[in-house]
Amino acid sequence: MNIKNFKVPTLLVISGPTAVGKTEFAIQLAKQYKTVIISADSRQFYKEMRIGTAFPTPEELNSIPHFFVGNLSIQDYYSVSKYEQEVLQLLTDLFMKHEVVVMTGGSGLYIDAVCKGIDELPDPDAEVRKLVVDLFEKEGAEALRNQVRILDPEFYQNADIANYKRLMRALEVCWQTGKPYSWFLKQTQHVRHFDMAKYYLNRPREILFDRINKRVDVMMEQGLLDEVKTLYPYKCLNALNTVGYKELFDYLDHKM
Repeated sequence: MNIKNFKVPTLLVISGPTAVGKTEFAIQLAKQYKTVIISADSRQFYKEMRIGTAFPTPEELNSIPHFFVGNLSIQDYYSVSKYEQEVLQLLTDLFMKHEVVVMTGGSGLYIDAVCKGIDELPDPDAEVRKLVVDLFEKEGAEALRNQVRILDPEFYQNADIANYKRLMRALEVCWQTGKPYSWFLKQTQHVRHFDMAKYYLNRPREILFDRINKRVDVMMEQGLLDEVKTLYPYKCLNALNTVGYKELFDYLDHKM
């Protein structure tokens, strides 16, 4: 594939649904432009979660330099805000060597953080929203107030703390981004000093589902169940609250 008529430096962003072929396509582009790949898959950051996150193969990792793959432990604290800062700093260095850099992954929030910044209030991940809802249902509005008071005292001082929905929204943003909710209310959109070209991959539904089913079969053959068993003691960590792992944890707990 030839991608023409873009300015330099340029970040080529490849997104799309699970198993659509983002990794293969990103590697093709990286080879074509003799460049590197930045992962925006928030679960591939964790070195202990290789099989269930469809880690790039050793051959793929050796063929093209990859960044933000296996760079964290499941017990490390991380946020989309920190990712944004680290990627932008890395891009400054990479664009001194490459006219084009490829970014790929299925985590739209992380892609948006790099491309647009996270000044606009992000939509929460389903995982984060569930954690906030569970906190409210189990411990009530007072638990929300305590968390918001600690994480965002400025907002707490000026907010209607009787409005539990507002508190839940603030807490979702704090937990998901690692920044105070009040910070987002005062920001303007960041300017990026590089061009961007975005490509969304897709396939017919029946083909995509077939690829997903085959991928799961391959994962099980590669030892996904054993990988999940080693991670079972840490199943409450947010990093492991993800598709594939959650279902096998339930299997090990005889829930399914």
